[in-house]
Amino acid sequence: MGIFPVGSAKAQDLIDKMNKLDIREEDIQESFVRSSGKGGQHVNKTSTCVYLKHLPTGIEVKCQEERSQALNRYRARVLLVDKIDQIVRGKKSAEVQRIEKIRRQKRKRSKRSKEKMLADKKMTSEKKKMRGHVFAGE
Repeated sequence: MGIFPVGSAKAQDLIDKMNKLDIREEDIQESFVRSSGKGGQHVNKTSTCVYLKHLPTGIEVKCQEERSQALNRYRARVLLVDKIDQIVRGKKSAEVQRIEKIRRQKRKRSKRSKEKMLADKKMTSEKKKMRGHVFAGE
């Protein structure tokens, strides 16, 4: 694997994840394409968009987030590892867990918990009303 313009800890973390999922560099087909969108003349002249294909699984990833080809190579590998991880581990995958957490947060509250929350709000409101100014009689 080439050297990426990221910290050694991040690069080592990526290598460890690839080894853990048994993803080898030889199994990855890499090509570079011209980017589109923001970046002006720089992206129009250089092929900074990175396209990866994992041959055993057929998963394809395209990354053009950065203006740097080297950084896009790193980010594309991270995306590829995440996709393969999601397929291999399924339910235990970090992405699936994140989606489930959001689903639980958006779920409607039960009637009892809603009543309790409203009672707590009412009590707080009463406390704040009691903090008002005291006027001396004239």
